[in-house]
Amino acid sequence: MTSLDPRQPVPSVPPETTHVFHRQLRHDLPVAVSGQGIAITDATGKTYLDASGGAAVSCLGHGHPDVIAAMHAQIDQLAYAHTSFFTTAVAEELADLLIDTAPAGMSHAYFVSGGSEAVEAALKMARQYFVEIGQPQRRHFIARRQSYHGNTLGALAVGGNAWRREQFQPILIDVTHVAPCYEYRDRRADETAEQYGQRLVAELSDAIDALGGENVMAFVAETVGGATAGVLTPVPGYFKGVRELCDRHGILLILDEVMCGMGRTGTLHACEQEGVVPDLLTIAKGLGGGYQPIGAVLAQLRIVEAFRQGSGLFQHGHTYLGHAVACAAALAVQRVIQRDGLLAQVRERGQQLQALLQDAFGAHPQVGDIRGRGLFWGLELVAERATRQWIDPALRLHTRIKSHAMAEGLMVYPMGGTVDGRCGDHILLAPPFISTPDELEQIVRRLRRAVDRSLTEAGLSP
Repeated sequence: MTSLDPRQPVPSVPPETTHVFHRQLRHDLPVAVSGQGIAITDATGKTYLDASGGAAVSCLGHGHPDVIAAMHAQIDQLAYAHTSFFTTAVAEELADLLIDTAPAGMSHAYFVSGGSEAVEAALKMARQYFVEIGQPQRRHFIARRQSYHGNTLGALAVGGNAWRREQFQPILIDVTHVAPCYEYRDRRADETAEQYGQRLVAELSDAIDALGGENVMAFVAETVGGATAGVLTPVPGYFKGVRELCDRHGILLILDEVMCGMGRTGTLHACEQEGVVPDLLTIAKGLGGGYQPIGAVLAQLRIVEAFRQGSGLFQHGHTYLGHAVACAAALAVQRVIQRDGLLAQVRERGQQLQALLQDAFGAHPQVGDIRGRGLFWGLELVAERATRQWIDPALRLHTRIKSHAMAEGLMVYPMGGTVDGRCGDHILLAPPFISTPDELEQIVRRLRRAVDRSLTEAGLSP
């Protein structure tokens, strides 16, 4: 294979020459060699505005000096100590910071290496919790269609991404799925937003009754839907109704904020805007900002106490739990967010981004919905705005948009299967919290060109 020395630019790595088992095996990939601010530069010197933060990860952008310095300092002191033998000062300090800013009642943070691991750990916590308190008959999870909770087997099972689940269905645990909070597609004309939310809660209640409330462990949901359906924001009162229903049956509420949490929607935790507190909260992505792989489960005190007073252990673990360098990176990221007032900036920049998107796409004939909060936005693409008819999946519009966006020097997160796992296309935007107004304007201009060129290429008139 050709050398990847950045001093000898390589335009891309052809699939037939690489020994890396890439997720895409038929496409050349440009070689990323550096990153600074909200841009990544490849080996030819071309720069790309990172308007999706990778996968809503890079909240502080790339090359932040405070985070890099913290990682260097930790490596110089201690890189790794297995958590069956030691804790570390940096893990303790990060846990203290997270619990100080966590929803009410949260007392402990369980550190893992990413979002899928966080969800997997939360599912196991839920099961063991009920074993510890003498309710081992609880064995069912309820989750939502058109959701995404990760790619490990347990996370994939509770997830509702039909395309990701399909071939692995025979080896997934059985999970009951109910409707997502998808107002654009599913709210009836004769319903208010609140009435629509009440209807969804009633559907969840029916599912609980069918399984027997005493047999259900947890309801699992993204507070704001992420990649599968493109930033689905909950209607007013929906999660309060869910919380009340879970309390009535003694069911745990697990909120997945791997993508939408840690400031992405304008508050540190997205559930703050819903006025609810979960029993278990999963976080990742924006926790460490991509500087190291890290995620966490935040747990309510009563759950931790059930373990402490029962078996005294959580029967689960990974080699890199609480990795010292990962904790140092996450601690630095969170300190920068606090010090620089970036939550307020997310709210301000989010309003600017919303206005820019409305100006560019609000009357676009193939953009049916623009939805989001903070710096977390989705655009749903349609063949006809009046009927909300989706675009033929065979045209693979989301793939075309990604390609044309990269040609424009822009990274966005388009996906297909928005409506039901097969039909529909959307674009997800999650720019870094440090994005400037000028950079947001550049992002939207480049995106408009990429969308229009993709539609023209597909034989659709923009």
